[in-house]
Amino acid sequence: MSDDAAPHDGIDPAVPPSGAGCADCDAHDPPGWWVHLRRCAACGHVGCCDSSPAQHAAAHARTTGHPVVQSYEPGEDWFWDYEDEDFVDGPRLAPPTEHPADQPTPGPRGRVPADWLDHIHR
Repeated sequence: MSDDAAPHDGIDPAVPPSGAGCADCDAHDPPGWWVHLRRCAACGHVGCCDSSPAQHAAAHARTTGHPVVQSYEPGEDWFWDYEDEDFVDGPRLAPPTEHPADQPTPGPRGRVPADWLDHIHR
């Protein structure tokens, strides 16, 4: 996205991401795992995608009223609006704009079961 992209309501480009992985998966006991990560464009909450077992990014959008996320995957800068179920334009967000490059997908390392494909939403 470009710096001059028209801002979408509810996007705060200054707020940093909540961390390197899904905040909700990390907080579970035992901790969960994810397929891909999404970053809330309003508050920076990092959650797991709709293919992930727990779908925390969509749950965060529903419970907070923050519908817009940006991919938190390396090389991706697209925004998605859960409310409109469509891609939207957005500005550059505060860094970092992706999870650490050494973090595998799915991730994080050591928590993904060998049969992970049997646990994802398609």
